[in-house]
Parts: sequence; C-alpha cells; structure tokens
Amino acid sequence: MRDYDEVTAFLGEWGPFQRLIFFLLSASIIPNGFNGLSAVFLIGTPEHYCRVPDSANLSSAWRNHSIPLRLQDGQEVPHNCRRYRLATLANFSALGLVPGRDVNLTQLEQERCLDGWDFSQDVYLSTIVTEWNLVCEDDWKAPLTISLFFVGVLVGSFISGQLSDRFGRKNVLFATMGVQTGFSFLQVFSTNFEMFTVLFFIVGMGQISNYVAAFVLGTEILGKSARIIFSTLGVCIFYSFGYMLLPLFAYFIRDWRMLLLALTVPGVLCAVLWWFIPESPRWLISQGRFKEAEAIIRKAARFNGIAVPSTIFDPTETQDLSSQKQQSHSILDLLRTQNIRMVTVMSIILWMTISVGYFGLSLDTPNLHGDIYVNCFLSGVVEVPAYTVAWVLLQYLPRRYSMATALFLGGSVLLFLQLVPPDLYYLTTVLVMVGKFGITAAFSMIYVYTAELYPTVVRNMGVGVSSTASRLGSILSPYFVYLGAYDRFLPYILMGSLTILTAILTLFLPESFNIPLPDTIDQMLRVKGIKYRQSPTHTRVLKDEEESPTILKSTAF
Repeated sequence: MRDYDEVTAFLGEWGPFQRLIFFLLSASIIPNGFNGLSAVFLIGTPEHYCRVPDSANLSSAWRNHSIPLRLQDGQEVPHNCRRYRLATLANFSALGLVPGRDVNLTQLEQERCLDGWDFSQDVYLSTIVTEWNLVCEDDWKAPLTISLFFVGVLVGSFISGQLSDRFGRKNVLFATMGVQTGFSFLQVFSTNFEMFTVLFFIVGMGQISNYVAAFVLGTEILGKSARIIFSTLGVCIFYSFGYMLLPLFAYFIRDWRMLLLALTVPGVLCAVLWWFIPESPRWLISQGRFKEAEAIIRKAARFNGIAVPSTIFDPTETQDLSSQKQQSHSILDLLRTQNIRMVTVMSIILWMTISVGYFGLSLDTPNLHGDIYVNCFLSGVVEVPAYTVAWVLLQYLPRRYSMATALFLGGSVLLFLQLVPPDLYYLTTVLVMVGKFGITAAFSMIYVYTAELYPTVVRNMGVGVSSTASRLGSILSPYFVYLGAYDRFLPYILMGSLTILTAILTLFLPESFNIPLPDTIDQMLRVKGIKYRQSPTHTRVLKDEEESPTILKSTAF
C-alpha cells in the first residue's frame, strides 16, 4: 500500500508544473491582501467640522470663530462635533460685536452639527464616512463595519473546509473568489451604510474561503519540500504584495466608489487561472475519481518532460489519508487532561492577542504622522522580511524563544512610543513598523508551533479552535484603534502590554523544535511550571522514546 507522495514521486519536487502551480496559486492570494485592509481608505475619517451654512448671515470674523476649541494631546484644536449656537452668533454679528474682544467665547452656548459637516479633501475625495456622515454620534459605525467584515471571515472559516471537502478545492477556490469579487463590485452601488456593511460581511466570507481553498490546493498538489515553502512563504508574501498594491490604487483613486471598482479588477483577472490550475488529485482520489486524478498527473508529467508509468493510480493499491476513517475524537478532547487544557487556553490567548496586534497596527496607519499612503505601503513592505525571518527561525532555532523574541520586540517598541518627543514623528513611524515586523513574524510562526503542540488525533481541531480565537481578535482590533480618538497612545499601550504578557506566556509552552510530533494526547509535551501526575502508560511511552528517539523536523502543516 503506497501513499500519494510515493505514487507521484516520479514527478519530482520542483519541475515546471510545480513552479507554475506555486506561482499561480500564490498570485490568487493577491486580492486577499487588499480586500480586507481596503477599509483603511474606504472607511477613512478625514478632518471634519460643523458646517456653517451661508444662510446664517455671519460676518467673516464670526464665521471664523463659530467652532469652539478643545484640548487634544496638550494642544487646542477646533471641535469636530460642536459649534456655537448660530442664532446667538447671528445676533452678535448684526450688532457689530467682535469675537474675543467684545464677547467671551468660552461662555457661549454650544450646539450639535445640525447642518452636517464640512470634510477636508486633502487626503480623500470621499469615503463612506463622508458620504453617510459616520462621525460624532455615529462614529461607532465605522469600526463596526470593519468588525462585521471580520465576523464574515469567522463565518467563512467555519464553512470553507466543509465546502472544499464536498465540492472540490478548485471549484470552491473560484466560486468563493467570485463571491469576493462580485460582492465587492456590488458594494460600489451601496445606497446606505447598512447595505455596504452587509455586503462587506459577505466579502469577508468569500475572502477567507478562497484563501483556505488555495492553501489546501497548493499543499495537496505540491511535493513535500515545495509544500513547506508555499505554506510559509508563498501565500504570505503574495498576500503582502496585495497589501502593498492597496495604497498605490488609493493614491491615484481617492473616491471610495471608484477605488472599490478598481480593486475588483485583479479578482476578475484571476478568473483566467481556471484554465491553468487543476483540481487536487488527492481530493479526486478520496472521491474515487481515479481516472481524472491520473489524467492530471499525466499532464503534469508531460509538462515536466518526464516519462509516465503505464499505470499510476490503482484503486486496489493506492491509499489516501483523506479517505481513511476519521478518528472518534471531539472538541471536548481539547479539555480532557490538565496539560491539553493549558495548551488550549494558552494557544487561544496567543492567537487572539497576536491577531489584535497585527490588524490593530494595520488599521491604525491613517493615524500615524506623515503621508497615509506611504505609511500603508511601508506597513505592507515590512511584512516581507518578517515572513522571511520567521521562516529562517522555524528552520534553525527553537520555537519558544523565536516566538517570545518576536513578541518582546513588537510589544516593547509599542510601549516605548509614548516616550518619543512629539517632534520626532518619523521615529514614531519607524517604531510602529518595527512593532509590526515583530508581531507579523510571530503571526507566521504561531501556525506551525500550534500544529506541533497538538497530537495527531486532535491537531486539526486544536489549530481550528486557535484560528477561531484569531478571528475574534481581528473583530476586536478596530475598537483598539477607535480608542485612539480619546488618547493617541492608548491603543499602543494596550497592544504593547498584551503582546509582552503574551511573550512571557509563550515561555511556559513546551518546546517542539526537533521533537517527534505527538500522536496521542498522552504523548503531548508538558507545559512548563506545572506539576503532573504521570500515568504508568505515559512513563512507558517516554521511556520508549528515550531508548529509540526519532527526530521529525516539521516546518509547516
């Protein structure tokens, strides 16, 4: 009985066919890089002040003093949501009184922005915030829109695996790519905030579903060595390329509807990939469709210039792991023993905190000093070295110390921001990017580390629960950014503190580098600092492992 990798070994690891699949599937990830974070520009909030209509009959002096001042970061700035009562100002103006000299402005009655707002067009010509006045009493709607997008991602992550298992990796990849692109296009015609938000929720579902489908399709088609690079570098770096394209589009297209329309074009172009990306032969075998799987492998062999055996797949000989009987384990097994409970709780905290930091810093780029488009581009660029460094660390260094170092780096620089003098705003931007580098590197490593901690019988469930915690973190992240309206450094203080606490927590996790992957719950590595009662079975397993150690170096799953 030979497994799939053994049967297809004659194809080689890195031929023209594998290179084509690697780059095409990675390229299909590019739209994901800008669709999720497009909210930075679509939902941007420009400078705004209460509108004073021409019918108010105010002199130029009183018009210039119609907005009260408020204290922000130690400086007096015009209020965004209040104005002096116009009827009172009109009376003073008619009497010829001079503001500040004849009238003490601090004693005047104020009112809400009853005539709407005037929005600055220095950065954006329009966003959904300016179109539907999502400011002041309605400013909570902007972060809610982003959170509901991530709720869509959460829902999509639940259903994407089941869909691809039932209908095939390729079909689900292109169907959900169509959902992401199609509903993004429909957003262009949104008539109100509610319609835009519902469509954004569906876009989130499509985004994560095609991401997962592309990830699974690549890992199933590619050989072992190419699979590692694809899962740790390919999809991540091409996601970053998409992220870097976002500010380029937004710089030249500053109307939110036209920007959204332009962002759908790459998704439409990806439809061409249908004729180049095959279905997963592994999935076809699991469905008993051996002839179709064999046809794909024969085509790949011809593409690689390799002679094809007369018979590739024999249903009586070939076995595929995906068609084997499922182990009878439930999600409750993640809480069965004290050790696995600790690993599960710690993993949930790790994933949620890292997700808050990653998306919080990504969404906060408009609030940094300097050009928003340059800052957003830098936020995408810094991910490329972060993913590369993470991959190198996974190859050669222990997991715990690599993760903890990356998190300490990210958290400490975020806490240091409040100590930077206000005039050194370029240093602030550099430190934020260093923080993003550390958290992104940790985000890349946490996938592999979590998969190595859980035993085979519950590994998928363990990673799935942890990934769900990550989605919850992304849902919360817009509100961390929202806190910056009250104190500029509060989001950084919270994210930095949580990241450092998480780094300390990481040091209590067991080390899995160059350690055989556990198959059962009893074989799991132990969390540090906790006393356990070892069963005779577990003691015997440990003894056997010491007598005949087997080193498995896992760098991806």
